[in-house]
Amino acid sequence: MEATCDVDAELSDQISALIKPPSPDQGLGFIDESESLCLKQEYFEELLKSRNCVGLKVKPESDLGKGVYADVEFGEGELVLKDQMLVGAQHSSNKVDCLVCSHCFCFVGSVELQIGRKLCLQELGLSSSDECASSPMDGIHDSPNGDHDNLGSCSSSDFKEKVSLPKEIVASLMNGQLALPYSERFALPSVVPCPGGCGEAYYCSKLCAGTDWELSHSLLCTGKGSQAICREALLKFVGHANETNDIFLLAAKAIAFTILRYKKLKLYGLQGQQQDEHAKQNGQSGSEFSLLLEVWKPMSMGFKRRWWECVALPEDVDCCDEVSFRKQIRDLASMSLQLLKQAIFDKECAPCITVPIEISFLHCDLVVASPVEDYFLYIDDLPPDDKETAEMITRPILDALGDDYSVCCQGSAFFPLQSCMNHSCQPNAKAFKRDEDRDGQATIIALRTILKGEEITVSYIDESLPLEDRRTQLADYGFKCRRKRDLNLNHLHSSELTYAVHGFESESYIRRD
Repeated sequence: MEATCDVDAELSDQISALIKPPSPDQGLGFIDESESLCLKQEYFEELLKSRNCVGLKVKPESDLGKGVYADVEFGEGELVLKDQMLVGAQHSSNKVDCLVCSHCFCFVGSVELQIGRKLCLQELGLSSSDECASSPMDGIHDSPNGDHDNLGSCSSSDFKEKVSLPKEIVASLMNGQLALPYSERFALPSVVPCPGGCGEAYYCSKLCAGTDWELSHSLLCTGKGSQAICREALLKFVGHANETNDIFLLAAKAIAFTILRYKKLKLYGLQGQQQDEHAKQNGQSGSEFSLLLEVWKPMSMGFKRRWWECVALPEDVDCCDEVSFRKQIRDLASMSLQLLKQAIFDKECAPCITVPIEISFLHCDLVVASPVEDYFLYIDDLPPDDKETAEMITRPILDALGDDYSVCCQGSAFFPLQSCMNHSCQPNAKAFKRDEDRDGQATIIALRTILKGEEITVSYIDESLPLEDRRTQLADYGFKCRRKRDLNLNHLHSSELTYAVHGFESESYIRRD
């Protein structure tokens, strides 16, 4: 089946070059495959160094594709990796329940503001808190490493029927006139509005606001200060993404990040010197396209497959309708692409405007625990007399919030290092947010002792599920799991476990390339 978006034919070679890491046959001056491998290795070594990741090594080429390996021994429960996202986006529906920084994704304002805002929107019928971050796979989003079991459930376990609060109390919570008991123990950063005036993005500091503006938001802001070439088209693009799949918003961030970084590097005269005949034919110098390849490199390293080819066939779609289904989602991507082109098109960066929507790079769950949950748990743990006094104020509020009082910040993000970790149904590590992890960074913890030289693996799904359920959830990765869970490997020594897992490499692992 032909799978190309509506893009200019003359850009096809450049798009192909962007989809995969540079190789000798792309006419970019590389001598042989070994040199290409060295360049990939240098990229990952520099990435590990920039993130101060000690004890890890990325192998860009192995029997299983890319993989992350231990360069030292990690003990059970030890922090393996903290990875800063390259681009990330909060789910559109989750913005109703959680007010967070649009750059680092920490909660902002105050516990009172978080509660008051949620209650206000809840009264307007806008609450979407029936979605929960505990599911590591969500529809067509690629969400490896989505284990967040230390966050608790996204809502309390006992169903509570919601009781409305007087509007004046809700208003007092939002405007800071009503201070809840002990809330000062859960202080949050003040809310900083978007410098472009969009009223959609908020930040925890002027530093985060300025950084996000420079990295991507200046092109994606819908406010009067936006640098988009057509705000109307941008609004249509955002609306289309919200109505269909907000993964397009993450793709747009990747595009904006690339365009702005390209312009910045070109402005400072950091273009490469390599020549590309294909780029010349399209009015670009070889150095300009080489620069674009360099800027796009983090995305190409996370390349998976074309987006519509990755999506597993939904249960309600018959296999005989697969061609029609894939055409439908391809058309969604094409429509999104056309709207985005109208909004932020840049001639020199034209090839990269297609790539992120045309393909699926390996992005992961973005989850940050809610301070509202921490607050109510704190009240519940107070000494009896103090608790009784505090609950005279907090109990009506908790009843008004109902069963979904503790919704986490949820979204999708691309983590350059975490995305290199392979899947296993018997992983030796997992994504695990600790008490101190209150932002959108990825945190990987060892599940058991990981020996030096051993590959670090995570599960993209709930590995305790039955075989058929795991097979269904892994289908979005183009991977068919055939491992039986009745095999108990827990008693094995770690080195034996590694051997046993690799013995199932065609069944238990998903390749990264």
